[in-house]
Amino acid sequence: MVGHCASHKAMNTRESMIRYTSLAVFLLGAVALVLPLGYFVGPALLVAGSVLLPILRSGSALSRQEWAIIGTLLFYAGVSILGFWLDRQSPALVESSIYVFLAIPSLLLLLAFPPSAAAMWIGMALGSLLTGGWASWQTLIDGKRRASGFGSVDAIQFGDLSLLLGFFCLAGLGWALSRSTRSGRLAWCILLVIGAASGILGSFLSGSRGGWLCFPFMLGVLYLGYGQHLSRRWLMGLAIFFLVGPVAAYAIPHLGVQERVQRIFSSYAEFAEKGDATNSVGARLEMWRSALILIPERPLLGWGESDYLQARDELIEKGTIHPYLEKFDHVHNDVLDGWLKRGIGGLASLLALYLVPLFLFARRLRSPDIRLRAFAIAGAALPVAYMGFGVTQTFLAFDSGIVMYVSWLTVLWSVLRARERRCKSNDV
Repeated sequence: MVGHCASHKAMNTRESMIRYTSLAVFLLGAVALVLPLGYFVGPALLVAGSVLLPILRSGSALSRQEWAIIGTLLFYAGVSILGFWLDRQSPALVESSIYVFLAIPSLLLLLAFPPSAAAMWIGMALGSLLTGGWASWQTLIDGKRRASGFGSVDAIQFGDLSLLLGFFCLAGLGWALSRSTRSGRLAWCILLVIGAASGILGSFLSGSRGGWLCFPFMLGVLYLGYGQHLSRRWLMGLAIFFLVGPVAAYAIPHLGVQERVQRIFSSYAEFAEKGDATNSVGARLEMWRSALILIPERPLLGWGESDYLQARDELIEKGTIHPYLEKFDHVHNDVLDGWLKRGIGGLASLLALYLVPLFLFARRLRSPDIRLRAFAIAGAALPVAYMGFGVTQTFLAFDSGIVMYVSWLTVLWSVLRARERRCKSNDV
């Protein structure tokens, strides 16, 4: 009798913790971009919940794959901490390192108490709907030129993260199609398709062109996961969606897409013909050129924050680079910025942060289980998206960028592993 009560209590505790992690994951998707510091809400709940792990004595044995993820997070954060300790980096890097470190106990909590996949997909869809609605209000009613979020979530971060949420909804379609009832499949597909459209709309209204450039690569991940398994009708429908949507957005001047696209070509022409580095395209090209000048001088240890700024100013004084670059303390490219300031360690840790998760998720893109593939597609697209976002922006230097990356990495890995365990137990 005592054993039965203890077992019943343990089951109730586990169910309560799963509801807790499900709530945190739901909020991670739902409010990240529509509340001030909303991207901290879900992760903060996960970190707080992880404090209970020693008390509950709950935790599954970690595989080599989990250790690979943990090692990657420690490597990335450790390089940043080392740079700060050497007094060569911005104090802001300490904050980002803390966020990366805290993702580790969150991962342990999520592996012990995997959240509901339904809560995750609903959160992503609701977040996309709210983000698209907020962007529409800002630009179409409030008259803002570009949609943006709150605080550190500027137009670029807002638009790219909105696009990511929208893509997650597309990845969830395979999961939706696996529902047991026809009405359930239809309801989930409608919700996720509307969520996808809303997230993409938020990106368009933000005018964040970097995300648009990497979106085809994200669609490539989607095709690798679903292309050989979806019916011709679904493939045609998705193809039409991705052809008609951008064309329609471009054709409506009030959305600002047409003006932002045309500005790429005019800005490049101004830079190429007149050396004008005061526009968004020219400034980026000039910043990348400055990085390529400085990196070979200190390729192993990097320049650090203060030394880089001093070296940049010297290049400006010599007339080697445009004076406009004095406004920026980074070079609008994650790879170049990491290598420039933190040396080969910064470059290696950043590449590991991208490539280790990409490898682990991509291995599951051909899984016979469509629900598992849905998680794998979302997980593989995460680093692909961030690699694209980081081409024209130091995306991980922002709180919203690093918090959302490590949070979605841990969430998607936990639901994928939970699904793998379930598939394995069903085979036994």
